[in-house]
Amino acid sequence: MSMKASEINEKTAWQDLTEGLKIYEPGTSKAFCTGEWRTQTPVMNWEKCKQCLLCVPYCPDSCITVKNGQRQEFDYDHCKGCGICAKACPFRAIEMREGKEGGNQ
Repeated sequence: MSMKASEINEKTAWQDLTEGLKIYEPGTSKAFCTGEWRTQTPVMNWEKCKQCLLCVPYCPDSCITVKNGQRQEFDYDHCKGCGICAKACPFRAIEMREGKEGGNQ
């Protein structure tokens, strides 16, 4: 039996889940908040950011959005805290901090 992502919840028995690494329903990655896995969180320093957008293509989870040619906040629901964006930033505008909390602190 294969279940749709919308049918799975905390009461779903493990026997009813689909096998791992198999996709039974298209377009479900946005439904899963993988940011819960994060142990480190990227935090922007907007004063240092030059809007070069070099961080954007390096993010493996497309968590850095661009609107009207300007970099926006992180998508913390899907950011796994890998830190690649911080390494890619030549202006050191992104700092990795311990924990899952997002936003400017």
